Amino acid sequence: MSPVFSHGDLRLYLLNLLDEGPRHGYDIMQALSDRTGGTYTPSAGTIYPRLAKLEEEGLVTKTVDGRKTVYSITEAGHAEVQARAGDLEGIEAGLADSVRLIADEVRGSVREAMKSLRADLAAARSQERETATAQAPSDDPRVLSREQLHRADAAISEFRVRVRTDLRSHVARGGELAAGFVDELTSDLDRIARDVTRALRG
Repeated sequence: MSPVFSHGDLRLYLLNLLDEGPRHGYDIMQALSDRTGGTYTPSAGTIYPRLAKLEEEGLVTKTVDGRKTVYSITEAGHAEVQARAGDLEGIEAGLADSVRLIADEVRGSVREAMKSLRADLAAARSQERETATAQAPSDDPRVLSREQLHRADAAISEFRVRVRTDLRSHVARGGELAAGFVDELTSDLDRIARDVTRALRG
């Protein structure tokens, strides 16, 4: 998935926020989070350098109000916002699409997690029933193997949910997911699967 803001779009969107009225830095970051439904919460290290650049370009001014620095748009900044009204409409539409896609992915992750949880619970109930009705003693290798199988199933399910959640959260925050990383992850998982197969056959 592409980042929430494409290259250059954040700059224009910051100008648009200031065109609505003066804001201090935290207010700008909060507005960005609100406008994206919480899917994009920029850090101070992302926002303040861009505000400083806009100030250098004469598009923004800043004043100190107590302990807060308030940023305001200049006439030149307002003129750029007006001139790029069409671009802003495209950015707004893109934000709506990004938020919708991220929301869909989050819902998908929740459904997957719930599906895995239900499967784990069903397996646990089945195991309890088998244990309760088993005629073999508790040290029967078959009973012990079924117990360990359940543990292995639960561990694999937990791993899958955790990794999927981490990956989706990273991309949702605008992080990059390099092809090399995915290739390495795929290779590692394939190696682990082969190791498991060899261990079981050995």
